[in-house]
Amino acid sequence: MATYFLRRLLLLIPTFFGATILVFIILQLAPGGPLEQSIRQIQMGGMTGGEGASAGSSDLTSGGGAGLPEEAMEELKRFYGFDKPIIQRYLIWLGLWPREYETRNVEFTAGQAETKKNMGRGRWVTVKRTSAGFEIVNEDGTPNAEWLIRPLDSPDENIEKALVYKTKFSGILTGDLGTSYTYMQPVLNVMKPRFKISIFFGLSGFLISYMVCIPLGIAKALRHGSPFDLFSSVVVFIAYSIPGWALGAVLLILLGGGSFWD
Repeated sequence: MATYFLRRLLLLIPTFFGATILVFIILQLAPGGPLEQSIRQIQMGGMTGGEGASAGSSDLTSGGGAGLPEEAMEELKRFYGFDKPIIQRYLIWLGLWPREYETRNVEFTAGQAETKKNMGRGRWVTVKRTSAGFEIVNEDGTPNAEWLIRPLDSPDENIEKALVYKTKFSGILTGDLGTSYTYMQPVLNVMKPRFKISIFFGLSGFLISYMVCIPLGIAKALRHGSPFDLFSSVVVFIAYSIPGWALGAVLLILLGGGSFWD
């Protein structure tokens, strides 16, 4: 018995990763995502209505159609995390890989060794370019351990770019479901008002199903092979074959009021 339960618990791991990988792939491939919406909004702002309406999904993701600058396209991809390999994006989405946030762009012209950057709340740091890479220094000259920095690709050979950022583990395993780009607020805030009715119907369905199934199972076992057993089996199979959404729509029409019975 212990081996059986252990095997079942271990099966949760591949099941979890299989389900989350499937959901993640669907989210990545589904058209009309946040990246495409942002690109479309930018294109709509720079074009007439007829031209904007003709922009297709493939044009949006490739940066074509409205002539969106490549630099702006790269900035949008970096903002939504599409500049990283898909495996890394999946781990970030789960919360198993640190997520970049509070990013700042830094540029160095030819011969420039350092630049100052406002990090918010009146805090300034100095970003230095060294032979080993980049270094972030506080106003008092001490190394800054709060922010990280990495180089960025630059189309201009005379300008060197870098990204200053913080990292944190934030994903579905940490309870961070992200932001709803339809309602422009955290997903949990969108879900909370709907928990009450979902829990009510979930518990009601759970209780009703057991109140019906347990007595019905006992009665069928006591009358095995009888007409009652056969008839109830047919009814159960028919009920299971009806989709819940279809049955709910029919019951809503029949019992939800309105003029159907008038």
